[in-house]
Amino acid sequence: MKQKTHKGTAKRVKITGSGKLRREQAGRRHLLEGKPSTRTRRLKGTVDVAPADTKRVKRLLGKA
Repeated sequence: MKQKTHKGTAKRVKITGSGKLRREQAGRRHLLEGKPSTRTRRLKGTVDVAPADTKRVKRLLGKA
């Protein structure tokens, strides 16, 4: 049987042209008034998926 893509992971992770995995940082969706602006600025942008998780995430995306 064909392996299905894990849709929850597919919505959260993007694969770059070179094959790296990028994700948004957590903690910047809501309840921002109580968080310092320095923290919300630090959480801007995307970051690489941790090396320990890349193999698992690629398998969930069907790219392994």
